[in-house]
Amino acid sequence: MGTPLDSREEQATEVVDRLHEEYPDSAISLNYSNRLELLIAVVLSAQCTDERVNEVTADLFEKYQGAEEYAAATEEQLAGDIYGITFHNNKGGYLQGIGEILIEEHDGEVPDTMSALTDLPGVGRKTANVVLQHGHDVVEGIVVDTHVQRLSRRLGLTEKERPEAIEQDLLDVVPENEWQQFTHLLIDHGRAVCGARSVDCGACVLSDICPSEKGDSEVDLASGEAW
Repeated sequence: MGTPLDSREEQATEVVDRLHEEYPDSAISLNYSNRLELLIAVVLSAQCTDERVNEVTADLFEKYQGAEEYAAATEEQLAGDIYGITFHNNKGGYLQGIGEILIEEHDGEVPDTMSALTDLPGVGRKTANVVLQHGHDVVEGIVVDTHVQRLSRRLGLTEKERPEAIEQDLLDVVPENEWQQFTHLLIDHGRAVCGARSVDCGACVLSDICPSEKGDSEVDLASGEAW
């Protein structure tokens, strides 16, 4: 098993430094050209791959170019336009509701506060953080998706289970100037090496400091279960 550094702060900094070297071009993988497209793409990405979202939004963003068009469409129309996205029926309703609220309360623009964003259908703190960071250059939190949730537990950065609690733990130990990039680095590493069902500790640049390292550790700290 790897040996984590003496403090969670040291561990987080070392993780970030090593992953920067491993993934120097780490960045958001959703395609968008404006704030509305970003918002829609992130809403659609919940429990769906970014690759699939990018396939669907290529046509969607040509058809719907403003909040007015989403508001004017029916839920059924939108569900059909995003068919193939996980929970497309529910998300069709979200998109229609987002369009209506943006028109009624925000002059058709995507708001720039956490509270206003999380008032939109289908938008939780994770989605709002992505929109704030990449749409408004406002970084006030850390996006905790499934990769961040899994890897931060495996690496001993948190013992929390719920994304909101994990985020609060991470805010205390991840350098503030790395809050945005931290998510992208862990996503890249999760996809490349440290998956939910398959891990390649032999190829991992963090294995010597990872308390879940599969060679010696009997337990995956992400799940609390035996490897």
